[in-house]
Amino acid sequence: MKQVFFDLYRMLFARRRFAALHRALVLLGLKGLGFLNSDSPRFSGEVAFLRNLLRIAPAEQLTVLDVGAHVGGYASAVKNLAPHATVYAFEPHPRTFERLQQAATQQGFQAVHAGCGAESGQQQLYDYATGDGSTHASLYREVIEVSHRQQAVARKVQVLALDDFASTHNLAAVHLLKIDTEGNELQVLHGCQRMLQQAMIDVIQFEFGPMNVISRVFFRDFYALLPGYCFYHMLPNELVTIDLYDSLFCELFVYHNVVAVRQDCVWAAALQIRGSMA
Repeated sequence: MKQVFFDLYRMLFARRRFAALHRALVLLGLKGLGFLNSDSPRFSGEVAFLRNLLRIAPAEQLTVLDVGAHVGGYASAVKNLAPHATVYAFEPHPRTFERLQQAATQQGFQAVHAGCGAESGQQQLYDYATGDGSTHASLYREVIEVSHRQQAVARKVQVLALDDFASTHNLAAVHLLKIDTEGNELQVLHGCQRMLQQAMIDVIQFEFGPMNVISRVFFRDFYALLPGYCFYHMLPNELVTIDLYDSLFCELFVYHNVVAVRQDCVWAAALQIRGSMA
């Protein structure tokens, strides 16, 4: 019956005159599935996600890593919801880090002047030649010059592998790892291989979108790297399950937040996960 409906629809509406309507329907559908909602904290889903996750604090000390913290909005939200949490916020850009450090002093989290990647060392960070210190700063020059079509300025910054950071800071567990690094998210996870193998990271939130075209990373790559995790798209007030990998719904290079939860993690119950996406 469904195939009959599809065939009839195509016969009647797969015409040039309806192209604008179909584009509008695609955009509405994407927004309904949690895509393209970065324009507002209300619709991005981060506030509801953090509230649901952090309302049940673990018995041990809560540890959160905010990679790509910018000026500390996410880290501050975590501290407001879980004042007892230990939060490390990573930001490599020197100007942005000054503002992050101010927020850290006010909110009680720890600011780390470094980016994160597969290995510890120094790399070039690219940002706009005008307005240096933007939210689009990236380790990929093409993010500025190709995706945003602006002239880029480069500066050398410190980059850490999170495995190294965890060792030097004696971290026994990471309850939440948030990654917003303008296309470098998979490389950050490559720098967590020891922690992932030892089941030290419970929940991972990361962005996926157009910057992954620049870094040439597929959603499938995250599946391969995180075999013990269940994946979800973030909606404004809840999460929707990605039951099975499907390139039709997974390889969409438009902005959206993804949550990966370790399958044996007791925190999954705190998320009140509802909905399913086949």
